[in-house]
Amino acid sequence: MMLIQEAKIPEHLVTADEFENFVDLPENSERLLELINGAIVEKMPTQEHGFIAGNIITAINIFAKPKRLGRAAVEARHRVPEDSINARMPDVSFTSAQQPMVTRGSVMYMPDLAVEIQSPGDTVKMMREKATYYLANGARLVWLIYPRKHFIEAYSLDADVEILLEGDTLTGGNVLPGFALPVSEVFADPLSE
Repeated sequence: MMLIQEAKIPEHLVTADEFENFVDLPENSERLLELINGAIVEKMPTQEHGFIAGNIITAINIFAKPKRLGRAAVEARHRVPEDSINARMPDVSFTSAQQPMVTRGSVMYMPDLAVEIQSPGDTVKMMREKATYYLANGARLVWLIYPRKHFIEAYSLDADVEILLEGDTLTGGNVLPGFALPVSEVFADPLSE
C-alpha cells in the first residue's frame, strides 16, 4: 500500500490564486478544501452530514431537473473574482445560471442557493457568518441545517430569517418557486424507528 504525503497547509494569509495552485497539487486531489478569509480549511464530513446533504440534493433534483431550472451540486467550490481571500464550498448548492459546466477549479460566482450543514466543530456564529458571506456575494437564498437540534434557518435577501422546525416546510422562495420539503424529511433516517 502506497501512502501519499499530504501537502502542508500554508500558515500565512493565502490568496485565491495561491489556493487554486495548492488545490491543484496531486497530493490534494482527494481533499475537500476551501478558502475562508485567507485560511485554507479542510472539510471532514461525517456520515450524518453526507446523509442530510443527500436528502436535500435528492429533493432539489427531483423538483428542478425535469423543469430544467438549474444545477444542484454537492461540495462545489464557488468564488467571486472581486474577493481574493475566499473560495467557499457549500455542502449543497443550486444555481440557475446558464453557464458552461465548470470541470476544473472554482465556479466563479456564488450559487443562487447555498446550503450549510452544521459539523460538530461549527458554532452557530460560524454558521451565520457563512450565510452572511453568501448573501453579500451573490447568493439569493441560504439554508443553515442544524442536525443535533433538527431545525433549519432560511436566509434570503428579501425577507427576515425564517426558523423552521420539524413540523414546518422548507420552501425554495424565488430561487426554486414551488419547491417544498418537510423539515422532517431533511433529517429522516430510513433505519430509525
